[in-house]
Amino acid sequence: MKNKTLDRCYKIAKPHMKTIIFVSILSIIIDILEITKPYLVKVIIDDYLTLGLAEKGFVSITTIGVFYLALVIIGNVLDYISRMKTNIMGEEILYTMRNKIYKYTQDANITFHDKTPAGKLFVRITNDVEDISALFKDVIATIFRDVISIISIIIIMLYFSVKLSLLTFTILPFVIITSIVLTIILNKIYDASKVVRTNINTFLAESIYGAKLIKIFNIQKEKQKECEDLTNEFIKTRIPASIFEGLFPSAMKLFENLAITIIILIAINNWFGITVEVGAIYIFVSYIKSLFEPINRTIDNIEIVQEAIVSINKIYDILDQKEYLEDFESGEKIENLKGKIEFKNVWFAYEEDNWILKDISFTINPGETIALVGKTGSGKTTITNLVNRFYDVQKGEILLDGKNIKTLNKRDLRRHIGTVLQDPFIFARSIKDNIKLNKKMSDEDVRKAIQMASAEDFVNSLSDGIEEVSKERGESYSAGQKQLLAFARIFAHNPDIFILDEATANIDTYTENLIQKSIDKLSAEKTAIFIAHRLSTIVNVDKIIVLDNRNNSRTGKSPRTFKNWWLLLQII
Repeated sequence: MKNKTLDRCYKIAKPHMKTIIFVSILSIIIDILEITKPYLVKVIIDDYLTLGLAEKGFVSITTIGVFYLALVIIGNVLDYISRMKTNIMGEEILYTMRNKIYKYTQDANITFHDKTPAGKLFVRITNDVEDISALFKDVIATIFRDVISIISIIIIMLYFSVKLSLLTFTILPFVIITSIVLTIILNKIYDASKVVRTNINTFLAESIYGAKLIKIFNIQKEKQKECEDLTNEFIKTRIPASIFEGLFPSAMKLFENLAITIIILIAINNWFGITVEVGAIYIFVSYIKSLFEPINRTIDNIEIVQEAIVSINKIYDILDQKEYLEDFESGEKIENLKGKIEFKNVWFAYEEDNWILKDISFTINPGETIALVGKTGSGKTTITNLVNRFYDVQKGEILLDGKNIKTLNKRDLRRHIGTVLQDPFIFARSIKDNIKLNKKMSDEDVRKAIQMASAEDFVNSLSDGIEEVSKERGESYSAGQKQLLAFARIFAHNPDIFILDEATANIDTYTENLIQKSIDKLSAEKTAIFIAHRLSTIVNVDKIIVLDNRNNSRTGKSPRTFKNWWLLLQII
């Protein structure tokens, strides 16, 4: 295991070191009890049964039996406590890691989400976190116990008979070599299996999210074939794993029986001048079985350990990418925002040298309503993304009330900007929750926002009104109804700057007119930016800014601005 992986494992384990130490101490006690039990049987055989005695001095077989039973009960109680503590620790680690990776996804910038498939993140938050939890629940507690058990058994076997022990241990080099070889092979298989498993989970998540699109284009058979191919690829990695997983315990069982056979043959035939009592034969056989138990347990845990290691590395490969984290704490707080937006010689590219905006300059005055128009790919949505500071410009600067937005607190900046997208996201929560978005707000305020968005008739038609719970992604509502809820959300939060990105595209003309009146009221003293193809949407704007290839891609000139919308008709 590489140092980086060890460091990552230690980061996870560090908050739980007290539990790990406590469980380790319990393991030592349990091992002592387990090792003592065969010795008691040996005493009964050699000191009582062989001599035909039921009692020797003040100690009888019954007394030893009661003591043996006490060891069993105490061992089981301690084992229960150990398992309970490790299970709780595993659940706590699951809680911590799941929240940590989720927080990262929420704090990461849009560039990270552009590069990382949602299905992949879903796998990291669910399956990978559960793999790590399994490591601490099923493996950590047994590691110390197994190591202590192996060392203790070897010492006691040497105490009873050095020669017999050394002859028995001749089998151990074969056990070690076999374990190392099979572990290396299995590790490679598990690595390949993990990659394919991630691909399958990503595919399944995307297929479920895109179920409607799959049906629209009637590609169910193609997707089914893709699923079968991925599953077949996974099975191909699992079959070799199953073969070697089955070979491992079989090989260990063979070595265990060979060791027992060596003990019995040597003891019976007095080979190498070794003479042992019947009870000693029993104790050696018992300890050999006890010696192979932790080895077999380790073998069973190899897959858990390997999958957990891969999962830890995959999760921390994300968590360690600090460059994608947004800083929501630093920056100047915004007070008394007027809403003046200035683009000064702005250059921006999502990918290096593939410029979307080249030397763009324009000004939106406080309270001004402007429209961005242009062909697809001309940079309209990019401009709104830059205003929200989802991305930072490579050259030039964007000013808000004369201040570079890079100097402003990012959380505060976005609190003053309200954006309505063409396809708004609706959570599987109530209408009220979708509008409030965890902001403290009275039901009356929610209803006022719904009224301003002209969504009152729609919401009142629902059986539970504002308490109506939406289906996943708002599938219980039409595209227009979801858009109305998005407008109600914006009205409820009352930002100082409005950005409407094709926001009325899915609303009928009548409803659009109602919403337009509300927008006119709200934007009378606030800055508003429209992206629209409908001329009806931009009839009342103060200014139209046109983006096209000539303005934006080659000449580097600022976009053309029109005061009257009918002048725009001459160029589109």
